Amino acid sequence: MMMREKKVLSLALGAGLAVFAALFGADTTRADTASQSAAPAPQGEVLLTVTLEGEGAREQQMTLAQLQALAADSFETTTIWTTGPQSFTGVPLAELLAQFDIAAPTPGITLEARAVNDYMVEIPLTDAVEDGPIIAYLRNGKTMSLRGKGPLWLVYPYDSNPAYRTEAVYSRSIWQLDSLSLRPTAE
Repeated sequence: MMMREKKVLSLALGAGLAVFAALFGADTTRADTASQSAAPAPQGEVLLTVTLEGEGAREQQMTLAQLQALAADSFETTTIWTTGPQSFTGVPLAELLAQFDIAAPTPGITLEARAVNDYMVEIPLTDAVEDGPIIAYLRNGKTMSLRGKGPLWLVYPYDSNPAYRTEAVYSRSIWQLDSLSLRPTAE
């Protein structure tokens, strides 16, 4: 049985905007995106690089603290790689994509996930739904080492839906995740 727990950020509106601006180099004016300055360098070890290619291209490097500043989701599920039920906490994929104004489904956009060892997989944006996969940074309440499939693992709530227990979904469950690229689909 899967348990799902939603965590709600308790940031005041001003603090929430400040976090968004700090994370994504947001400019409150409607300046041309090509002339906007790059986001400030993150403080701490970069765990994830998110790149938006094409029109409005930008890149954001994210630390654990920055990922934890976003809305989090937790669930318990079994996996084919671990023994017994595991608890995962992380940023819902849909939430992370929303930071780039990408909502599922978005025609013409491909999401490529890459691991530290250069394993790469394309993830359909239709997977980025409520109660869908998360970019987990905690397993059983603890951060994950590189050896323990971390520090980031794209995990689906496998026990919640038989559609998540397929070879295709298992192949998209990328651990040691270190980059996501959103790019226009070749026509």
